[in-house]
Amino acid sequence: MQLRQLKSQFLATLTPHYDAAEAARFFDLLLDAFESKKRIDLVLEPELETQQVDRWQLALLALQKFKPIQYIIGTTVFFDLLFEVTPATLIPRPETEELVDWILRETTNPKLALLDMGTGSGCIAIALAKNLPNAQVMALDISSAALEVAQRNAMQNGVSIQFINQSILDEATLFNCFAHCKLDIIVSNPPYVRLLEKHEIQPNVLDYEPHLALFVADEDALLFYRHIGNFAYEHLKKGGKLYVEINQYLGNETVNLMQQIGFEAIELRKDCYGNDRMLRCIR
Repeated sequence: MQLRQLKSQFLATLTPHYDAAEAARFFDLLLDAFESKKRIDLVLEPELETQQVDRWQLALLALQKFKPIQYIIGTTVFFDLLFEVTPATLIPRPETEELVDWILRETTNPKLALLDMGTGSGCIAIALAKNLPNAQVMALDISSAALEVAQRNAMQNGVSIQFINQSILDEATLFNCFAHCKLDIIVSNPPYVRLLEKHEIQPNVLDYEPHLALFVADEDALLFYRHIGNFAYEHLKKGGKLYVEINQYLGNETVNLMQQIGFEAIELRKDCYGNDRMLRCIR
């Protein structure tokens, strides 16, 4: 089958579900992943054919069911690095790239000790390790499946990270694990979407991405931040920094919680969409 015919089929089938530009972008991503071809290749060689029609048709069916293109391809790009993603991990987002950028812009000590809490695919820890090659980087997650993906991503991107299978909420074990450790930076993008906000979540996220990494109970929406904040207050060096991604509706509440824990120098920042999204606390 000619690829240009396949592209016409893709656009005709997907435009009732997505706008034309997004449908075209999906085709281009799959063209690169499945055929190692770019859009310009079809312009220069309009008779190009594929020998993988069944694979393309399965991808088309998955897109009709709103499966994320990243899970279909199996990879995504974060902070100019390639990451494997699976249904065991969240798909990294641009807002999280902003968090990484904030950390890097403020970091002057190249030999710092850094911990990523709830690492998932490892995107934050790996991006920081890649840009801070002399740092000691550790990353933990409760999901062993996610840690397996993160370990492969670390190897793929040529960085050394100590991965730890540990729950953020098991405070006693967590404190014991880091009993003699003082850190320069702690960063986390924990679950923060309240169940009452489920109706705001698109089907491609709600039906496919891991709920363990997304949702928190309405009655204790800051559960993870309380545990992270308590841990950070005890394990950061004097002048050390805690960076967290937060629920856009709970910016002031998260600031108040960190103040109650004992942090004084707290900055709340908006993301590229104008939402309260990031918090930095200095010990």
